[in-house]
Amino acid sequence: MQIELSAGTLDYEDTGDAGPVIVFLHGLMMEASLWTPTVADLSSRYRCVVPTLPLGAHRHAVRPDADVSLPGQARLVAEFLDRLDLTDVTLVGNDTGGAIVQLVLASDTARIGRAVLTSCEAFDNLPPGLTGRTLALTGKLPPRLFGVFMQQMRLRPLRRLPIAFGWLTRRGDAATARWMRPVLTRPEIQRDAVRILRAVFADRRVLLDAADRMKGVDLPALVVWAAGDRVMPPAHGRRLADLLPHGKLVEIDDSYTLLPLDQPTRLAQVIADFVDATNHIGR
Repeated sequence: MQIELSAGTLDYEDTGDAGPVIVFLHGLMMEASLWTPTVADLSSRYRCVVPTLPLGAHRHAVRPDADVSLPGQARLVAEFLDRLDLTDVTLVGNDTGGAIVQLVLASDTARIGRAVLTSCEAFDNLPPGLTGRTLALTGKLPPRLFGVFMQQMRLRPLRRLPIAFGWLTRRGDAATARWMRPVLTRPEIQRDAVRILRAVFADRRVLLDAADRMKGVDLPALVVWAAGDRVMPPAHGRRLADLLPHGKLVEIDDSYTLLPLDQPTRLAQVIADFVDATNHIGR
């Protein structure tokens, strides 16, 4: 499916009308298929909506005036929810998608019923770890040179390095190879990616400021963290759960940051239990 928003055309997946609504957000240089294994376990009981945000693996170039910073991405998510008229949404984010969830919580919760943050940037972890610092540096290249640099991602051994996806996922190399195709083959996506990386990492205090505002968010919140995460510190998961007034922490073993790829069934069960337990709680 597609929708026209202020930033341009967004692709999204929607399993239909049955059950409570769960909206899933992905990270930088990723797209909606991050969530495919998890959604497969949830779609029979919930309406699962997964947009591909303009974060570097998108297929439609953004408009020249689009705000692709983290706050701009959060406003785009709010616009997406408005246009689809989704209410009482469980907003779920992983990696940079979790950072965007935090910014939505800090600014506009009108359509949000509960939130799930899974192994994501938080506080001062921006850019996150070795992987994020590498992305931030490559984003300083001109688009053409950025495209040349990214050609290395065609090779699995290079994708598995810690500076690429090696510390983000244990088992998801096929997905990461698929996410690279637009930026490897399309100059307009290379231009977008450079612009996005520069904008996302321009304000390194943005999540610290969001954390201050989230202290008053009166919504059920679940924090799910990979116990072995090497990019998003597990201590940040505990800190987020303590920060949110109704926060709860669950840690999952045998996974890196991308829990939806490494432990999709376990993650789906944790999300389902949380939604079912809090679905009766009024706003």
